Amino acid sequence: MSASERWFLLVSLAVAGGLVYLLAPILMPFAAAAILAYLADPLADRLEARGLGRTTAVILVFCGLIVLFAGFLLLLVPILEHQITRLVDDLPVYIRWIKSAVLPWLQKRLGVSTSLTNLDQIARILSGHWQQAGGVAAYVLSSLTHSGAVLLSWLMNLILIPVVTFYLLRDWDALVAKVHDLLPRRYADTAARLARESDAVLSAFFRGQLAVMAALGAVYSIGLWLIGVELAFLIGLGAGLLSFIPYAGFLLGATSAAIASVVQTGDVWSVLPVLAVFGFGQALEGIVLTPWLVGDRIGLHPVAVLFSILAGGQLFGFLGVLLALPVASVVMVLLRHAHDLYRESGFYGSGKGTAGNGPVKSEEGEAGSAGTSEVSNRTP
Repeated sequence: MSASERWFLLVSLAVAGGLVYLLAPILMPFAAAAILAYLADPLADRLEARGLGRTTAVILVFCGLIVLFAGFLLLLVPILEHQITRLVDDLPVYIRWIKSAVLPWLQKRLGVSTSLTNLDQIARILSGHWQQAGGVAAYVLSSLTHSGAVLLSWLMNLILIPVVTFYLLRDWDALVAKVHDLLPRRYADTAARLARESDAVLSAFFRGQLAVMAALGAVYSIGLWLIGVELAFLIGLGAGLLSFIPYAGFLLGATSAAIASVVQTGDVWSVLPVLAVFGFGQALEGIVLTPWLVGDRIGLHPVAVLFSILAGGQLFGFLGVLLALPVASVVMVLLRHAHDLYRESGFYGSGKGTAGNGPVKSEEGEAGSAGTSEVSNRTP
């Protein structure tokens, strides 16, 4: 790659990054539409392989997505509203438990003394606002109607996302082919290989990890409901959604469910069934769900997951949070490629058996070189 080509690449990347940063507030519906189109493209390809036209296949898939989303809202929103209402109504009970049990224990065991005199007032304010709003849907609508600009933005997103999803899904294969045709010919094969690896990682994340999250949310919710926890759905859903961060969903969900169970029953031993539910969920995730649905193709360290989400949110807001893990997965593929290039480069192996401008002829150097060569021959 010549110097002019390097400068062109750097300037292009800088301009693209600057545009994404400046346009981040309006890119969210397009990013969401691209993710939906990516998820639905394999199904459209399968229908197309069965003899349907691309447009017909896309229409069928699109209608299926609409039905699925509508069913999701009709089923989950009433349950979620009931659970949040119960939580708000029970806030005084939780506050009394914190004051009567948690704070004395902290002061006795750890010597921590704190005063939470404002908790009762906060609970009354939350309960009053929630009852006045009348539930989830009413609260969201009342919040949106206070700002015409926010309401208009939500309406535009609701219109744009399905429209952009339809057109992207219809032209997905053609767009991928055009992008491949634009690549410099000498880098096209390498780019295609990296694209296939990135697709494998993204497929594992989007399709596999989302399926794992949904399965764990269902397992936790049903398990907590069976042992009688009143906030079973709210806690189980939250734990399932957080399960993409290793152990975060388990720890927060188990802690929340244990507190809810103790406050509800007044019995400390009620924590044991909660731990059994979350232990079963963790075992199911590690033994069945993750190996079957995800495999080992993502490989993001938990610290990398947290950093990606926080960095994406800091730089690009909600758009950055939405794209943080997919981008991190692709970056991981590129870093693996860069690592392989570095290991194969002369810079990595330039110190073998050399000193200054000439080779060092010594028994130790020859032994070291032979040992290094033997290790290199064993390395795949």
